[in-house]
Amino acid sequence: MPQKFLNDEVARRTGEDPRFIARMGFSPLEPMPLELDTYDPREPLVVDWDELDLERYLAMCG
Repeated sequence: MPQKFLNDEVARRTGEDPRFIARMGFSPLEPMPLELDTYDPREPLVVDWDELDLERYLAMCG
């Protein structure tokens, strides 16, 4: 997607001036991971809220 098209769409939907949007530096979302050709052994930084709630509940009961 050309950058101008993205800027124009964001400006149209937000009501902002396209020049202002261009200065904001919007970019299209990319599928994860962004670096598809590099190996990264780290786990993604996510929180499983259901698992965390279960751990807290079990800690209170146990």
